[in-house]
Amino acid sequence: MSFSTDAPELTLYLRRWCHLCDDLLEQLRPMIAPLGVEVREIDIDEHPEFEASYGEHIPVLCVGERELCRHRLDPRAVQAYLLESRA
Repeated sequence: MSFSTDAPELTLYLRRWCHLCDDLLEQLRPMIAPLGVEVREIDIDEHPEFEASYGEHIPVLCVGERELCRHRLDPRAVQAYLLESRA
């Protein structure tokens, strides 16, 4: 499976001390690694501009402006994104 070069990367808003964030990343990485999809991690404690948007409602996985899942990994939503992004 290949992805178009202009496919948006996944963005994960998280906190480093958050066990739900760790769990989501642990489950997500095996899904996307074989496909070469990258995930950008943004620690909202280091970026206060995201605190108002996300606060304690993390982790949040997005592609562009679209939220794929919040709090826990939604494998179906991620799979749907991966299928949409397939070239």
